[in-house]
Amino acid sequence: MISHLHYISQGEDSEEHLENIRRMCAAGADWIQLRLKNESFEKVLETAKAAKNICDEFQARLIINDFPEVAKKVDTDGVHLGKQDSCPLEARKLLGPDKIIGGTANTLEDCEILCEKQVDYIGLGPFRFTTTKKKLSPILGAEGYRKLLSNLRANGKSIPVIAIGGIIPEDLPILAESGVHGVAISGWLTTHPQPEMIFREIQKQFSEKQL
Repeated sequence: MISHLHYISQGEDSEEHLENIRRMCAAGADWIQLRLKNESFEKVLETAKAAKNICDEFQARLIINDFPEVAKKVDTDGVHLGKQDSCPLEARKLLGPDKIIGGTANTLEDCEILCEKQVDYIGLGPFRFTTTKKKLSPILGAEGYRKLLSNLRANGKSIPVIAIGGIIPEDLPILAESGVHGVAISGWLTTHPQPEMIFREIQKQFSEKQL
């Protein structure tokens, strides 16, 4: 089951990433994506091992961004691949049939390619402008999600789509109505004084829409 809320880890260094991961797990997160940019393979591997221990303690799933080899070595739940990262088919060969593989998309064509490569979910965005990504693709907005999901369904594709990119509290009902499976959040959740409230609200919004 793909979670309705994916927490994308954030921090100035790996230690801060781990602190934030522990805080989110304690608040009720069941899906963590470790996203370390501009770090060596060895640093990502070391951080992933520590993150796995935290996620195991709280029975949360851990997905590694960009590094299938790290996911393999640490035996995490899976990997999330950006558009410029490894091919999902190659990651599947490496990780096996039981691991989760997600991919990033911005267009209908991106989504259809990922479906053909048999990913388990698609991270689709950006919803709006965000500083988390340096090279931002064209912004989709709620109407963009609605149209794209409608086209996917018309083409016989059914896959969980996770909205990502600058999402704030007011967006949750709009995104739930658009038909996406859930949301991926980084900055807003990291800085929120009571993240457990956000987890409860997101589960309520998206579970109700998909009953």
